[in-house]
Amino acid sequence: MFGKRYVRALINRSTDDPAERRLFLKSATAAGLGLVGAGLFSMKAGPAKASAAEAPPISDAAIFNFALNLEYLEAEFYSFAVNGHGLPGNLTGGTGQRGPVTGGRAVPFRSKSIRQFAAQIARDEHEHVAFFRQELGSAAVARPAINLRDSFTAVGIAACLIKPGETFDPFASEDNFLRGAFIFEDVGVTAFKGAAPLISNKTYLGAAAGILAVEAYHAANIRTALYERGGADDANAISAARNSLNPGTSLDQGLTVNGQANIVPDDSNGIAFARTPGQVLNIVYLTPGQASQGGFYPDGVNGSVHISA
Repeated sequence: MFGKRYVRALINRSTDDPAERRLFLKSATAAGLGLVGAGLFSMKAGPAKASAAEAPPISDAAIFNFALNLEYLEAEFYSFAVNGHGLPGNLTGGTGQRGPVTGGRAVPFRSKSIRQFAAQIARDEHEHVAFFRQELGSAAVARPAINLRDSFTAVGIAACLIKPGETFDPFASEDNFLRGAFIFEDVGVTAFKGAAPLISNKTYLGAAAGILAVEAYHAANIRTALYERGGADDANAISAARNSLNPGTSLDQGLTVNGQANIVPDDSNGIAFARTPGQVLNIVYLTPGQASQGGFYPDGVNGSVHISA
């Protein structure tokens, strides 16, 4: 293993905020040196707290905390769908305000295969939360408030899956579950792809690449199951609505392109799409404008990276 002097220098380069650096250094040392040792939508969007120009450079620890916020959302969604309850309390505390989870219940699965891969995804997301929390130590952010009820309805209305006044419940059936999972699975892949160039520590980058691969497997699984069950039209509508939240970009693809199956969304070079952290927050806050809260995160995400583009 590397010496403590080297680790201290490494973390100093990887963590820009002094307070965050102290927490990250303290927890990494205590844990055995951590990785080194081993308005379209109807949801309310709050005003941004600071302009993008005023934001400090994004540190590796800040990126990990940003990813942890996203993993909380996925882990809670799949945990409720499979187990009927969310994450245990010992995986939800940390810096910032810990918030509740609104909505969520067990899905009445009828297909053995869909229930089994949903259970595997739930386990993977649980492990991702535990991994980021372990590596961040006392610098890890708490689970923010998460809305698994009204947010899905807002997406359903925007994508014309339902009419205003109706409710879209992703936990009501297998088909709804697949559509709900599709709403943010591709976003997770583009988030990790977009964050990769921002990570300076190669060890951290390697871990992020490994999680990106797992998220890509998840997304492809959901897309395949949805396509095989005749959900392409709904998925295409969700994709179009989602893409509109990043105006002037083309970072999304539905389940069919020119009438042909499109299980793997990628560009003309066969490369997965990437979103910046701000663009990812546009999606999860359900707003095309700059905001610090809304959608799936009614009070915003925790950590220094919390303002949408």
